[in-house]
Amino acid sequence: MSRVALFQEFIQIAGIIDREEAQLLIDCGVEYLGFPLRLPVHKEDLSEAESSKIIRSLTPPHQGVVITYLEDAGEITEFMDLLGARIVQLHGDIGLAQLSRLKGLKPDFEIVKSLVVGKYEDAELVAMIKKLGPWVEAFIIDTFDRETGACGATGKTHDWDVSRKLVELTDRPVILAGGLTPENVGEAILKVKPAGVDSHTGVEDASGRKVRNKVERFISEAKAAFASLRREDV
Repeated sequence: MSRVALFQEFIQIAGIIDREEAQLLIDCGVEYLGFPLRLPVHKEDLSEAESSKIIRSLTPPHQGVVITYLEDAGEITEFMDLLGARIVQLHGDIGLAQLSRLKGLKPDFEIVKSLVVGKYEDAELVAMIKKLGPWVEAFIIDTFDRETGACGATGKTHDWDVSRKLVELTDRPVILAGGLTPENVGEAILKVKPAGVDSHTGVEDASGRKVRNKVERFISEAKAAFASLRREDV
């Protein structure tokens, strides 16, 4: 699979809390499972050791995505090797020098860089997407929570007009996140036209566990919307 194709109609469910939940997502048809680790705000959902066991147990097309705020290329490389993963989603303020170094250390890594709406002004996001584009395989657009300082897993949407503009400005695939649920993911895809989508809290119950019905509906609505975009392009 080419690097571009990897992120086309990409559907990720993040925040895996145990092996049972990972299996539920696989049974529902989720191919990309997100593991938020080494976070500055949220508490990790499970230990690094258990995350590694789950990630290493996955077989294609299922893959683990490491979601982290680490900013040092050496640390990221060591951490990914520890976990046995090759797709990393970077939510920290990693600079161009460290991204370049990371590419040199691990050219086979798939790097996804976050663009956090609300944390940065629109002009800053535009500058980031242009500057960092050559060094990443994809971007993910998420929502900033001013109350907690969280840059993901906020359960909050943002201005999708901003997301749509960013999608139009880059040739890199863009994954849309931030408050996506089975109820709004179809509308979001049709409006923003992203390459993929991500959900965390939007498919959980009050206890924080993923709900089969919500996950299945999220996937169904997302796939229907992606199919509609394909028809538009014909």
